[in-house]
Amino acid sequence: MKSIDSIPTGKISRASKLVKTGVKVGGNYLKYYGEKLVNPEVTKDRLNENNAADIYDGLKSLRGSALKVAQMLSMEKNIMPKQYVEKFSLAQFSVPPLSAPLVRKTFLKYFGQAPEDLFDTFEKESVAAASIGQVHRATKDGKKLAVKIQYPGVANSISSDLALVKPVAIKMFNLQGKDSEKYFKEIEGKLLEETNYELELQQSTYITEACANIPHIRFPKYYEAYSNDRILTMDWMQGVHLSQFVRENEDIQAANQVGQALWNFYMFQMHELKQVHADPHPGNFLVNSDHELIAIDFGCVKQVPDEFYTPYFELADPENINDPSIFREKMFALEILKPSDSAEEQAYFTELFHEMLSLFTQPFHNDTFDFSDSVFFGKIAALSDKYSKDTTLRKMNGNRGSKHFLYINRTFFGLYNLLNDLGAHINIKEYKNYV
Repeated sequence: MKSIDSIPTGKISRASKLVKTGVKVGGNYLKYYGEKLVNPEVTKDRLNENNAADIYDGLKSLRGSALKVAQMLSMEKNIMPKQYVEKFSLAQFSVPPLSAPLVRKTFLKYFGQAPEDLFDTFEKESVAAASIGQVHRATKDGKKLAVKIQYPGVANSISSDLALVKPVAIKMFNLQGKDSEKYFKEIEGKLLEETNYELELQQSTYITEACANIPHIRFPKYYEAYSNDRILTMDWMQGVHLSQFVRENEDIQAANQVGQALWNFYMFQMHELKQVHADPHPGNFLVNSDHELIAIDFGCVKQVPDEFYTPYFELADPENINDPSIFREKMFALEILKPSDSAEEQAYFTELFHEMLSLFTQPFHNDTFDFSDSVFFGKIAALSDKYSKDTTLRKMNGNRGSKHFLYINRTFFGLYNLLNDLGAHINIKEYKNYV
């Protein structure tokens, strides 16, 4: 894959790139409607393919939060057309890397040394490149290392990138009123945290030590002496990306072992640590030859405050979901219902969330759950489709729920999708054995 020598970092240059991408997408629509007039049987498949390719090409040249959005969208399998999911999933671990001179310049800036002087060996070509940084192999004192290097200008461009996409997001999600700002601040804060590799080092060390007793999951050791705000060094972990394991694996017992480790890892973090690795996509996990899960990225960690945790998980209990009084109380506690809501709004959102939660919490209703269940995921897809076309919802204020929903829901949707990809059968309460 051809490397790149620069990344647009200024507000004007990044905005110009997004505008050019928008022009290409507009051209794709004009072409589609022209073909549709000639042939009414033409589907949107080619339109989606062209749009996905053009949008991804534009975002990958920007990196940072712009490409991170594509990465996040690639996890929305029940919402996004498959053409977008397939193309945007490349943002997880396969984008054009920085050139060797730019990598060397980054080391000189943040370490005052070239990488070949700091390590015994350092491979100039990266082995993986994603939205915020890329990884190089290195060795030091006989240890095989993975060195993650952040792209130049990523941290400084986050706020301006979000300002560019904010008007689109407000329209897309029907966010109204001043309160919508809390969602953008939550996203901005998390993206800024992901660019702080010193914070990632602290988070990685804490979570990996706390989860060390969970079987069939491994973590790299992190090296503070060879890390700083923009460069992070850890053990090189041997394995294949989770997505490759899914494609190649034919052993259901192996899939169950990997899936159970994944579930135990997430439930232990959520319920015991009250903080969680909130970026569950395949690029952040490897599987080794012993079918052990390897977690390799802790840049996005979400703290779960008690005032959110308690009502959120109380609604995983069917008795609470089906008790109108308790359900209503939790809806207010989670800021889904508001005192200012009209009677129509309260009735509408109560029904909507009752339907959603009755379905999404099903894995917690029994001791085991089969994540290969096509009926369950078919219902999720149908529910997503139903509300995406609901004209009543578009008229309502979509500004709903605590800001903590953004990353906690993202975590569970991502986890469900990974377990579905694995086709894993899970013991729901097994994580309690490692408390």
